[in-house]
Amino acid sequence: MTLNLKIWRQTNTKDKGQMEDYTLSNVSPDASFLEMLDQLNEELIPNGVDPIAFDHDCREGICGMCSLMINGQAHGPEAETTTCQLHMRKFNDGDTVVIEPFRAKAFPVLKDLMVDRSAFDEIIAAGGFTSVNTGNAQDANAILVPKENADLAMDAASCIGCGACVASCENASAMLFVSAKVSQLALLPQGRAEAELRVQNMVKKMDELGFGNCTNEAECEASCPKGINISNIARMNREFISAAVTSKQKPTV
Repeated sequence: MTLNLKIWRQTNTKDKGQMEDYTLSNVSPDASFLEMLDQLNEELIPNGVDPIAFDHDCREGICGMCSLMINGQAHGPEAETTTCQLHMRKFNDGDTVVIEPFRAKAFPVLKDLMVDRSAFDEIIAAGGFTSVNTGNAQDANAILVPKENADLAMDAASCIGCGACVASCENASAMLFVSAKVSQLALLPQGRAEAELRVQNMVKKMDELGFGNCTNEAECEASCPKGINISNIARMNREFISAAVTSKQKPTV
């Protein structure tokens, strides 16, 4: 197929940036979206054109690096699919495809389609540690955890930190990401020891970094490639309010 591509080009963080048009032919419907960009770069480089910079790593839907807005949708038109798992058969011959970076105050553009998502790392670091016993792993049944809680914690832990929730929210809220990271520990007994301080620190750091607040539009859930449920936001709010009112521990970061 032949595609008309409108791609955001930006030299660095200080550059204003602009959309540029490209035409790419002989695109296989079996190619992944990132392979299509590879194909375009292979045509640009011999012609002396600076290749398009974009984030990628595992290309297996695990790492969360492939953060692209495709026709206005984070990761593209297919539900619960990362950009690297999106195949070109979702598009038709002659289609115009608009490709942009994730846009948020806390995600400055580094170059072209690459953004700096180190703000997420700072939030995780603010969460601190989890107390565990050293030595050999305990038997699976040594710590009793209700299956429902274990399932919910595993669902929350499937968040890959890609930032689609932030990019899709008109407030650039990171509540879904932070709530997933809070929930995966708050639901388990191993995470309860530091639970009060953890949620206060992570919420405080999220606010400091310039992320917006949640207004329950659920765009984050709709765009999440791992289907993280917004019920985690409610859980985080309960954890935060309880800690703010009753905890003797106050935010430390």
